[in-house]
Amino acid sequence: MSTDQFGLSEGDYVPDPDRDTAILLDGFYDHIAAILRAHALPADLVTAMRARQDELEAANQHLIIDEPARYNLRMTVALVAAYESLRPRLGDDAAIDAVRMAFIGPLGESMKAGTRAMLDAAPDPFQAMVAMSKSREEHAFGQGFVFDRAVDDDRRYHLDVRRCFYHDVLVANDAPELTPAMCEFDANWIEAIDPQAHGFRFERRTTIGLGGSHCPFHFSRA
Repeated sequence: MSTDQFGLSEGDYVPDPDRDTAILLDGFYDHIAAILRAHALPADLVTAMRARQDELEAANQHLIIDEPARYNLRMTVALVAAYESLRPRLGDDAAIDAVRMAFIGPLGESMKAGTRAMLDAAPDPFQAMVAMSKSREEHAFGQGFVFDRAVDDDRRYHLDVRRCFYHDVLVANDAPELTPAMCEFDANWIEAIDPQAHGFRFERRTTIGLGGSHCPFHFSRA
């Protein structure tokens, strides 16, 4: 497996929702398959989960408001499909933990390494990270999210997410308890930021999924 499947280290990353979602879901279901083996559960549950994902996509088509939402819906209902299958077999807490690890784990190290390489090579790591954030806002998130750029200058980029499409989908499908797992996915790139080496810091003290009114993504030069 490539150590930088998304091409983050190249410094000119532009999200490709189709490719990125396929990579993420392949890793997700591979990890779920390993969890099934560990608990001596039938391997064909993965096939059933994928079928359930398709059903949930079809049932939630009304939530698609633009092209990024199409792929964000697919990714989100995959978590719901796995959770529905695992809950009666593992219990609520263990099912949430299994889904969380399957979502954040498979690509964690490659994302962290790719982001770190991009920042290490950038003439201005702060500007490089801000450019990546803005690219993801446009191409990967779309209108299903509401962004408030509270501060955007050469010293600070303070973005507040006022509406989260992931959370909306999970609420609509009776699984809001999975939202924190999606929030935690960001740790894969957050942990690549070294304030001393890169000259800026990142702060996100809460999220909508953790009960906050918004998700603050605050980048500030050190």
